[in-house]
Amino acid sequence: MIRELIVVEGKNDAHLVRRALGEVDIIWTEGFGLTDEKFSYIAEMAKHQGVIIFTDPDTVGEQIRQRIHRRIPEAKHVFLAKKAALKKGDIGVENATLEEIRRVFAHIQGDGVELGAGEAVTLQDLTAAGLSGQVQAAEKRAALGRYLGIGDANTKQFLHRLTRFGISREKFWQALKEVAALGECP
Repeated sequence: MIRELIVVEGKNDAHLVRRALGEVDIIWTEGFGLTDEKFSYIAEMAKHQGVIIFTDPDTVGEQIRQRIHRRIPEAKHVFLAKKAALKKGDIGVENATLEEIRRVFAHIQGDGVELGAGEAVTLQDLTAAGLSGQVQAAEKRAALGRYLGIGDANTKQFLHRLTRFGISREKFWQALKEVAALGECP
């Protein structure tokens, strides 16, 4: 069972996460309505039990994630792919399946959690792997991001997440091979 406080954007997100994961400690931000009182509570919980940020895979969700991360840098992260959060043109955690929620929580990321020996991934690596500046690069990044548990993002953000979560070049290339073998990469 997850012991950390899970931070989501809305009440519906919280209900879905509880249905998927059971009785977990959860708080919702009410979008940008994150008050100083809630920030203080989240910071206090980070000291005692840890915090996991799980926001929508859209611009607003990323802004909320970054806002929390700036004040609570030790927070861990869970990323949901846009494709898994899309329903009738609406994008949000509340649209994901229970299975997808369970799957992404199996890939909790934290600064340095994956850190190990090895060189960092470069922009040249992304280009060589077909993840930047090429046809279907976005789809390939999405497939690899889902596999690694870092979500889908543009090239710059994807490289930032690989670096931030300490995913080495060796792990990157190995994961790319595994995604290709699973037939999940276009």
